[in-house]
Amino acid sequence: MSENVMTMEKTRDPVCGMDVDPAAGKPRVEHDGRTFHFCHQGCADKFTADPGAYLTATDPVCGMSVDRATARHMIRHENEKVYFCSNGCRGKFEADPSRYLGPKAPPEPMPEGTIYTCPMDPEIEQVGPGTCPICGMALEPKEVQPGEAGPNPELIDFKHRFAIGAGLTIPLVAIAMGPMIGLGSEHGAWRGWAELALATPVVLWSGKPFLERGWTSFRTWRLNMFSLIALGVTAAYLFSLVAVVAPGLFPEGFRDHTGGVGRYFEAAAVIIVLVLLGQILELGARDRTGSAIRELMDLSPKTARRIGADGREEDVSLDQVKAGDRLRVRPGEKIPVDGEVTEGRSAIDESMLTGEPVPVEKTAGDAVTGGTLNGKGGLVIEARKVGADTVLAQIIAMVAKSQRSRAPIQAVADQVARWFVPAVIAVAVLAFIGWAIFGPSPALAYALVAAISVLIIACPCALGLATPMSVMTAMGRGAKAGVLIRDAAALETFAKVDTLVIDKTGTLTEGKPRLTGVFPAEGVSEDDLLGWTASLERASEHPLGEAIVAGAEERGVALLPVQDFDSVTGAGALGTVEGRTIRVGNEKLLAEAGISTDASAAAARSRRDEGETVVFVAADDRFLGALAIADPLKANAIESVRTLRGLGLRVIMATGDNERTAAAVARRVGVDETRAGLTPKDKADLVAELHARGARVAMAGDGVNDAPALAAADVGIAMGTGADIAIESAGITLVKGDMAGIARARGLAEATMRNIRQNLFFALVYNGIGVPIAAGLLYPVTGHLLSPMFAAAAMSLSSVSVIVNALRLRAAKLPGERKAA
Repeated sequence: MSENVMTMEKTRDPVCGMDVDPAAGKPRVEHDGRTFHFCHQGCADKFTADPGAYLTATDPVCGMSVDRATARHMIRHENEKVYFCSNGCRGKFEADPSRYLGPKAPPEPMPEGTIYTCPMDPEIEQVGPGTCPICGMALEPKEVQPGEAGPNPELIDFKHRFAIGAGLTIPLVAIAMGPMIGLGSEHGAWRGWAELALATPVVLWSGKPFLERGWTSFRTWRLNMFSLIALGVTAAYLFSLVAVVAPGLFPEGFRDHTGGVGRYFEAAAVIIVLVLLGQILELGARDRTGSAIRELMDLSPKTARRIGADGREEDVSLDQVKAGDRLRVRPGEKIPVDGEVTEGRSAIDESMLTGEPVPVEKTAGDAVTGGTLNGKGGLVIEARKVGADTVLAQIIAMVAKSQRSRAPIQAVADQVARWFVPAVIAVAVLAFIGWAIFGPSPALAYALVAAISVLIIACPCALGLATPMSVMTAMGRGAKAGVLIRDAAALETFAKVDTLVIDKTGTLTEGKPRLTGVFPAEGVSEDDLLGWTASLERASEHPLGEAIVAGAEERGVALLPVQDFDSVTGAGALGTVEGRTIRVGNEKLLAEAGISTDASAAAARSRRDEGETVVFVAADDRFLGALAIADPLKANAIESVRTLRGLGLRVIMATGDNERTAAAVARRVGVDETRAGLTPKDKADLVAELHARGARVAMAGDGVNDAPALAAADVGIAMGTGADIAIESAGITLVKGDMAGIARARGLAEATMRNIRQNLFFALVYNGIGVPIAAGLLYPVTGHLLSPMFAAAAMSLSSVSVIVNALRLRAAKLPGERKAA
């Protein structure tokens, strides 16, 4: 593909797209008052034969009409000229031409029986689309649907209504305001009929959704922001309609000094246009808060390369992949589903899910997650979890559900809203009565303006947006940081937590024991000691044995065959290796065989004070040495605990491990308190004990044994690398499974609650100031009433302030968050 960009001195041949210098004496054609220049006569002749075919082109990305002769952006794609309105559209097209060419497939219909819910009031559910009886907003599908997310149909519809409404309102305002600048009489007959003609489609078509929602709110007596909008607009329009059609019906109180009756068509139209603008901004903001879901959905490839039983390979759509299928993943491709590597070796970039920039090495036997990016090596994987069972699908479902959940602080806004709308209507009625009785002439006209302004400026849309906008934005921000929050209540509660109980194994530590030291006796080499021990332990199923075998393999130590293997419960194991009886276990096992240890054993024993496990090894009646095994701390455990304590949390480590190991780990990471030797019930009891002391408790763990405590805590935090039941019991899940995620979650929770309180302050204070002004409080000082048009503008501005403030959470800096270099 090549790009032709005009210079200031050149124009573009509208037929072939070539740049043409107008001063070069090339052919030119005059058409419809314009001069078109051509590179040669052939193009000029084609244009002359059919000018309409070469005047404009449609930008395939945004659909805008582009003048071919002046277009600054054009490329050739498959021998066809493609024109663009901007460099941005051109870039999108070049990145994926197939997306914008050919017929547009209509969006797939939602499955029958799909449950729809309100994004602001998630307790409202029904089968099929509709509007929310509480807030009046369009309902959305409850479950995230597979496939590419299309544009919000309500947003598209409102944009069309706004474009037509604004186009009619501009001349309407010009006509209505003409007399103020000396352009004719305010009561000229033609002016009233012109205003009526322009305002009617704006109110009845552009404003139709708001009028319908307002009517529904009164019919069901669930008053909301649309109740006030519908009342104000209807009153202004009907009053003006009668003023044009039958002005004689109005009593003297509605007439000015010239005997005319005021009209408020422009106020009704401007209110509709401004409310539409506010709704478009709001819907757009909600769309942006859902970008985390769309980005997660885009992580998963649409197809997978399946290897058949006969070895033949074929590309199939992802919904055809079943558990047990063998799939080939080529270098640079995304992992299609959750599975296990069966062949090959590669580094997998898991940053899109975990936020960690360093690729993770994967070989046969390692688990891989759908949506992560394969590096330079080829892999064959066996599908384990597909469809809705994959980690990515569960994350998407969790984020979608949490974005529609309600924080307890929302109850404050709900309680205010319940009395707010009736109170505003009452204030509007009182304002009308007060102005009608005590106002200057024309008193009734002033009364109507005051009542309409009160209804419009008090529209509680900002109050309704205050909490949901912050919650939705925070959920998306958390998903990008690897913090998945089950619902808004967990987010709010975690911001108030003062005590954090953490499990040791798998939370502070990696949960996988590793060989940390080899201490051979005099005359024995490290490789011989490790080789004999690992050979025997290869026949064992004990986790410590697995760590010894893995350590031997890492050092390249050869393993020998074992005979007569026997496990001694609570002591160790023994067996025959190369004709010698090898014993591996605790000191008691060797003492019972009459084998004494030497100085190397003393060095090994010192490792116990560091929380490591020591095993002793003997061959026949000779002591061979000892090995130390430990569950290593996670890389950022110490730093994360320090950060959490800095955030005001008291950190308690609760573990089922022994006192010595627990104390050693506690010393290294710096927790405030340690509880060791706990059963799952003991951990839950510890949470209850802390509650009894008045503490607000969060519990972090990863195992089945942590599930009772996770459920008992105010907030449960599950490591995403842990057991499913732990994740199900938790309010917060950390995708990466590291302690830094807890600090990120705490920072996000505090930032979100701070943001919600700011939004509620904006909304409540704004209405507290705006309503009295609209009712005429400043009239004695200024001599003017607030126009309904300005009331509508102020109302929209309050919503915009809440939206903009909530969207700041997308850029919130979270504690302990790493950034790729």
